[in-house]
Amino acid sequence: MIRLFVIDVNDIMEDNSKGGEIVAVLDKEKDCFNAYIDNNSLENREALLNSFSETDKAINEIPLDYDRLGENRYAQLFSLRTCYDVYCSSRDELVNEELQSHDYVSRLYSVYTMQDYLLGYAQKFVDLTLKDGNAKYRELIPTVFAVPLIAVTLSILLFSIVLEISRMMNKAITEPVLKLANASRRIAANDFFIDDVQADNEDELGELVVAFNKMKYATGEYIEALEQRREALDKLHAQEVETLEAEKQLDAMNLELLKNQINPHFLFNTLNVIGGMANLEGASTSEQMIKALSSLFRYNLKNQAKEVLLSQELKVSEDYMYLQKMRFGDRVKYVVNCEVDADNVMVPTFTLQPIIENSIIHGISPKVEGGCVSVDVSKVDDNLVIVIKDTGKGMDSETLKKLHESLEGKENGGVGIGIGNIYRRIKGMYAEGDMKIDSTEGEGTTITITLPYLAGDTD
Repeated sequence: MIRLFVIDVNDIMEDNSKGGEIVAVLDKEKDCFNAYIDNNSLENREALLNSFSETDKAINEIPLDYDRLGENRYAQLFSLRTCYDVYCSSRDELVNEELQSHDYVSRLYSVYTMQDYLLGYAQKFVDLTLKDGNAKYRELIPTVFAVPLIAVTLSILLFSIVLEISRMMNKAITEPVLKLANASRRIAANDFFIDDVQADNEDELGELVVAFNKMKYATGEYIEALEQRREALDKLHAQEVETLEAEKQLDAMNLELLKNQINPHFLFNTLNVIGGMANLEGASTSEQMIKALSSLFRYNLKNQAKEVLLSQELKVSEDYMYLQKMRFGDRVKYVVNCEVDADNVMVPTFTLQPIIENSIIHGISPKVEGGCVSVDVSKVDDNLVIVIKDTGKGMDSETLKKLHESLEGKENGGVGIGIGNIYRRIKGMYAEGDMKIDSTEGEGTTITITLPYLAGDTD
């Protein structure tokens, strides 16, 4: 409706403008003609010829369309053009000096008369155009007044609908998710015995809350058991800690601690049940997320070997990044460039995913605009080189220095269990193995892992 109104108003204004332009160019041509008659100079002649072109263009620019102009304006424009054609013949004879001297004066005054007639026709055409335009305006006024009322009514209706949808989503989704987020933060602070998260949902989210509560208690008990186990092992092996066997046992225990921060048997079975329900209920996105999470824990549960195929490490990293993309959306990007046969090269178990997780948590997540995590795998001489790079917030030089010292055992703290565990395993498993960390504050962090190129069993 608004568009039609704007088009009509534009047509009226355009008609008024073109009519006024005809009157203006006729006046200008008349002045140029008088100046040329008074002084037959080259400059005056050039100005006169230019005015002829402008007049001809203005008069013929308006289409001679009966349906659009109406009876009166059509007749007036037709008369104007007819008179203009006759006028052009007489005018051109005078300008081109094609008349005898005894006819010159009479034909000159005849041209003056025709100029006055043309101005009269043009002015009458303008008056008729203004009259028709005013009539159209009066027809459009009721429509214009009705538009704001319709817009306000639709706005109120849409606002009410959005408000109700927002209230329903807040109760069904936002509140349970916020409760889960608050509980997760407390669990991250090693407070596993908090009150259960309460939710009335009977959908997949409700099932997830129930599974979360059970996992919370199971994880707390398991962490306590691991802590007691660690203390017992420390006492039993206090005298053997400097030997190679003690270092291997400690590495194996740290790897086990990394792989079993939650009860994988219980959670894996629970996630399979929830995934089946999501499939039956047609919740494809929820099903895909649950499958990705199940794949992570299946890998955690079944992989007991120290080395696995590179393709398995890339797959579990892809599943982890899928879950992070569902959480962060377009804030997180993940790129893999593998120049080797991933199905025929061995790497240490649980190498890539903890590093990528560290990049997301400490690098990408704190940045409002997010960032990108890239994994580049190549063969250099007889070595396998893996470069994990993020565009996160990075580290200043002092923090990076402390991190390096912590990895080398010169200083306690400054490095998480995942990064430290991977560094020690690489150093312990391969004489030529190495892991280097480089970071620039505000630009990101790069971790370069160098391993011997070990061909794997593709069967």
